[in-house]
Amino acid sequence: MSNLLEGRVAIVTGAARGIGRAHALELARHGAKVVVNDYGVTLAGEHDDDTAAHEVVREIEAAGGEAVVNGADVADFDAAAALVQQAIDTFGGLDVLVNNAGFVRDRMLVNTSEEEWDAVIRVHLKGHFATMRHAGAWWRAEAKAGRQRAARVINTSSGAGLQGSIGQATYSAAKAGIAGLTLVAAAELGRYGVTVNAIAPVARTRMTEGAFDTSAMPEPEDNSPVVAWLASEGAGDVTGRVIEIEGSTMTVEDGWRHGAATTAEGRWDAAEVGPALRDLLAGGTAPEPVYGT
Repeated sequence: MSNLLEGRVAIVTGAARGIGRAHALELARHGAKVVVNDYGVTLAGEHDDDTAAHEVVREIEAAGGEAVVNGADVADFDAAAALVQQAIDTFGGLDVLVNNAGFVRDRMLVNTSEEEWDAVIRVHLKGHFATMRHAGAWWRAEAKAGRQRAARVINTSSGAGLQGSIGQATYSAAKAGIAGLTLVAAAELGRYGVTVNAIAPVARTRMTEGAFDTSAMPEPEDNSPVVAWLASEGAGDVTGRVIEIEGSTMTVEDGWRHGAATTAEGRWDAAEVGPALRDLLAGGTAPEPVYGT
C-alpha cells in the first residue's frame, strides 16, 4: 500500500463492479478510506442487490484498508445527501468524490422511449449533480469555517459524449452533459479548494461486452491510476479538464472552443449566410467522426 492518498476519505459511486470497483480498490491501495456506493442494478437499470459492493469492502479490508458499503441511488437527491453524510460521519470528513455510477439503454434515436431517455439521463447526469451539489455545499461550509480541504471530484464522461456514438443518443447526451457540468463545477468550486475533472475511460466491462469486439480493450483497473493521482493533494493545479484514458494511453480532450469567425455589416441576410458559413467551415478543422459511422 502506498501513501499517495493516506488519510483521505473518498466516495466512489457505482463501485461494486467494473470501472468503479477498480477505482475503489486503487484508491484504497494508496491509503484512502473508501465509501463503496452501489445501488445494485442490472445493465438495464433494474434493481439487483448489493452483494458485490460488500465483496469490494471485504477485499479492501483484507488488504489492510478501510471501507464501508452505501446502497444509495445517487440520483435520489436526499439519498445523495445521506451518502455524503455517511462518509463524514464514518471517517470524519470527505476529500474525494468519484462519480462513476451509470447504465445504458442503447437504442437508435427514433426507437428510444421517453422512459429510456429519462432513466439514463437521471442516473448519469442527475446522479453526478446530486452528489456534487451536496459534497460541494459541505466543502464550501468547511472553507468558510477556516477548514478548507484539498478536495477533488473526478467525474465520468465518455467518448460517446465527446464525439458521439451511433445507437447511443441518450447515453451520449448524458455524458456530454457531464463534461459541461464538470467545467462549470470546476469554475464555481475552485474558490473552496476543490478541483473538478472528468475522465473518459475505455475498458472491457459488462457495459461494453456484447456491444462490439472488446478483445483489445484494457481492463478496468488499467484506467484507475489516473483517478488516484487526480484524487491526490498534489493534483491541485489541474482542474476543469476532461481526460480520455485507455489503459496506457492518456489524452487531454480539447473540447469546444471558439473557431474562425466572420462579421456582417449589420444584421445577416439569410441569402448571405450560406456562402459565409461555408467559407468558415472550409477553413476550419472537420469534427471527429461519430463512433459507429
